[in-house]
Order: sequence, then C-alpha cells, then structure tokens
Amino acid sequence: MDKTDTLASLNHNITINERKNIVISGVKKIDSFDNEEFLMETTMGYMVIKGAELEIVKLDTYQGNVSIKGKINSLTYMETASKKEKEDGIFTKLFK
Repeated sequence: MDKTDTLASLNHNITINERKNIVISGVKKIDSFDNEEFLMETTMGYMVIKGAELEIVKLDTYQGNVSIKGKINSLTYMETASKKEKEDGIFTKLFK
C-alpha cells in the first residue's frame, strides 16, 4: 500500500440521497447488520444506522466503501466503550 492509498483510506464521507440511499467511505469493517440496523467501524469511530428494509447494495472492502439502500431513520456515532455497553444492554434485555 503506497502513501496515496493510505491517505484515501483515512477519508470518511457520508452521502444520503432522499433517505433512501446512503454511501459511506472510510469503513473499516461491518460488525453486524440486518434489515433494521447496521453497526460498522469507520475511521471516525463506530457508527449505527437504523431504518427499515435496509440492505447492502455495494461493498468495497479494499477502499472501505459501503452503499446501503432502504429507509434511513437515524445515523449515530458511538465511542468504542459504548459498543460494549450496547451489546451488554441487548443481552441484558433478552435474558430478563
């Protein structure tokens, strides 16, 4: 990987079109996803996208680009520590 590839991989951008399509760059990995929620790690921290009928249209792991379609209801950034708290919260709710 040369210097230009490294700089390109650090860029993090989000484009939302009419709450139906979202394109995200700077994605390191997708931790989990279903048709209502995506949890992914970006170069700027963890991100949660919530909506309805969400599905991956395009995934480019080399450049870190993800394209998702569906109804976008919210987009939230989380700190790394919050990810564990969120997972603990889900398991706690399931087993109560």
